[in-house]
Amino acid sequence: MRLVSHPVLCNYYVTYRCNASCSFCDIWERPSPYVTLDSARQNLRDLKKLGVRVVDFTGGEPLLHRQLPELLQEAKQLGLITTVTTNALLYPKQAERLRGLVDMLHFSLDSPIAEEHDRSRGVQCFDKVMESISIARQLGERPDILFTVFEYNVQKIRQMYDEICLPNDLVLILNPVFEYNDVETGAHFSDDTLRQMTWWGKQKNVYLNDAFVQLRRDGGNHVEDPICRAGSTTVVISPENKIVLPCYHLGLKEFPIDNNLYDLYRSDDVQKLVALEGRLPGCEGCSINCYMQPSFAVELNKYFWQALPSTLKYNWIKGTWKQLL
Repeated sequence: MRLVSHPVLCNYYVTYRCNASCSFCDIWERPSPYVTLDSARQNLRDLKKLGVRVVDFTGGEPLLHRQLPELLQEAKQLGLITTVTTNALLYPKQAERLRGLVDMLHFSLDSPIAEEHDRSRGVQCFDKVMESISIARQLGERPDILFTVFEYNVQKIRQMYDEICLPNDLVLILNPVFEYNDVETGAHFSDDTLRQMTWWGKQKNVYLNDAFVQLRRDGGNHVEDPICRAGSTTVVISPENKIVLPCYHLGLKEFPIDNNLYDLYRSDDVQKLVALEGRLPGCEGCSINCYMQPSFAVELNKYFWQALPSTLKYNWIKGTWKQLL
């Protein structure tokens, strides 16, 4: 049973450019402009009109966009929940300007050991994450640690939790790695690793959407009976100011917005692609977290019930439940 029929999330790619070169990502390889503040103002108003509640200003590295604080301010003035994930290289310089504008601020950290994290990111950024944690706490911010889980680093969760998250009172978000395009991510998890992630997700100040684990046990999305609702739950906007459908990673078609996002999204051409969500050949076996999470929230099924406890837990900790009422 469908509970929500309108999009709830926008993945707003402010640029594809990045100052890191992560081994499990190919976004940084793409040439890219930056979104303009004028186009974003109109788009954010239209997103609000469409029913979107959360805007994820993403990239690339979103802090490369010099007007990110202004973009966040526009969203906040509309009552939208904002989220930003950063490698933290630029956060110390921009922290004051970002203060109070990001409801869910995530610092990416994939190992509690500097050399391991820096190797996976292709740049030395571990020390910047540590510095950013200190600065954010001084400013009264509440960042989270976003830990991308691989088969080879699951054993490092304990050290990350004990040495970095607990002493700094940070939420640890477990983000199971996923495969897409031709990127080699090593996304195949053993049963033992899936069990470990589930156990950790039940611990204090640890967030893991347990439906992610179930989806992997089920072999991901299946086109004959899709769980993915990427097109109808998530609006993807590119740095070129286009809607990307059915999702960023599949990216079959892009539609120029031309200051008319509301009508464009509701148009026949867009809705025909939306109707194919989860049913296209490239959708088979997909388990991409950023599209599955909103998919789990809009339809009453087993994934909805498995996702609900962790979703309530995280929003209670962060206080964002008040904005979702």
